[in-house]
Amino acid sequence: MNTLTTLEPLTTKLLEIQRINSAASVLSWDQETYMPAGGGEARAEQIAVLQGLAHQKLVSSEMQTLLSQWIDPATGQAVEHSGAAWDEPSRSLLREVWRDFSRAKKLPSDFVVTLSRECSLAQQVWADAKSKNAFAMFLPNLRTILRLKQEEAQYLGYRYSPYDALLDVYEPGATIAGLRPLFETLKARLVPLLKKITQSNVQIDDSILRHSYDQTPQLEFGRLVLTAMGYDFTRGRLDLSAHPFTTSFHPTDVRVTTRVHEHELQSCLFSCIHEGGHGLYDQGLDQRYFGTPLGDSVSLGIHESQSRLWENCVGRSHAFWRFFYPILQQTFQKQLHGVDIEQFYAAINCVKPSLIRVEADELTYNLHIMLRFEIEQDLVEGKTQPEDLPAIWNQKMQDYLGIIPTSDADGVLQDVHWSFGAFGYFPTYTLGNLYSVQFFEQATREIPHLEDEIAAGRLLVLRRWLEQKIHRWGRMFTPPHLAERVTGSTVSPEPFLNYVEKKYGQLYQL
Repeated sequence: MNTLTTLEPLTTKLLEIQRINSAASVLSWDQETYMPAGGGEARAEQIAVLQGLAHQKLVSSEMQTLLSQWIDPATGQAVEHSGAAWDEPSRSLLREVWRDFSRAKKLPSDFVVTLSRECSLAQQVWADAKSKNAFAMFLPNLRTILRLKQEEAQYLGYRYSPYDALLDVYEPGATIAGLRPLFETLKARLVPLLKKITQSNVQIDDSILRHSYDQTPQLEFGRLVLTAMGYDFTRGRLDLSAHPFTTSFHPTDVRVTTRVHEHELQSCLFSCIHEGGHGLYDQGLDQRYFGTPLGDSVSLGIHESQSRLWENCVGRSHAFWRFFYPILQQTFQKQLHGVDIEQFYAAINCVKPSLIRVEADELTYNLHIMLRFEIEQDLVEGKTQPEDLPAIWNQKMQDYLGIIPTSDADGVLQDVHWSFGAFGYFPTYTLGNLYSVQFFEQATREIPHLEDEIAAGRLLVLRRWLEQKIHRWGRMFTPPHLAERVTGSTVSPEPFLNYVEKKYGQLYQL
């Protein structure tokens, strides 16, 4: 049987490419955290050069020659080497390398460099435009990025919609046709549920979350929770950024960021837990396979499932706060004096249509994703023009959530994604929500007394389960195959819908 040892010439080449990509990621991380504002233009050129170099190496004739030894270029299937069959890791590695190579081969290297440069520049302009509440500042960059992403979709090819080509980059195999029924099912049950909640006699007071909370103890509490989750600070960092994110250069060097608002306690708290979930996935990847698809996360939907599982299924659970609330109460004695755990639990789970996606409750969050999903499709397909976005955004916010942004900073400019060309990214957030509940329910079935463990602050038992079931496999299995291996079924909206209907039915006495 052929094993990964046979593929050593290929994996050596892949490792070289990964190290270039990791260097580009370091520059991107710095751009979002510590780089001076004036460095944007030079940084864009630096990142573009590295990403262009990595692309050239991936699509080189040397790589093609290596792959042709083990893969049938007509079908992409692994062929026997020296008359011996491949083991599963090797077959999976070849399948995924061929996928990456085939997609990259369709993109000219000069196009990759141009796109990278324009995205880096656009991120700087977006941040400035958001701070000044000036959509017009960002509009020229957005037009450029959209045109390039439409061009990318043409290079990649698609059967029905150019949006499918972009979506597939983030969630392999996903299409509009496959996602639409999931979104329609969610919408059909979430919208009536939200209406019942808004009409409920139960009115939850979440004003305690908006008292004055100093930055330093907020960050210290975030670090404490991250440590309890198993986030390894000898292999990771926690920093501040305008938009919380996680990036990884290697399983031994993972960076998470958060943001702190004096009058929004939940902002730092839940972004730490959320990004910590991403960080645990990256730290849990098998270091032996670094540089290959087996050392990479399988999809953004699965990645998001890890952050949403920790943020919502754990971080917004009653069990979690039985252990952590006394610590938080001790940290902020003045603000939380006389506030019991039931009041706090209700406050952090208050359902209230809000303007900002990353601070939305777990029920309305998917409505934020749906409107972005619809807007992105229309933009990429040319049905909507960028200059019309503020009005369209505000109308959809009113249609879905019953509220209208008072500024573009809280509306169409709130997300960083379009500035770095991540069209097709947003739907993976909803997929992550669905996967998260499926995974957590399976963990509850397999781990004896998991709720009691969480209530005692012993979170490592869950972290180990996730590492064994999901993290360590990298891209060995496709997302649907991985979900089926772990839970017995592919992604479904039912577990999530049952979960929110039960939880919020109890909270709001529906």
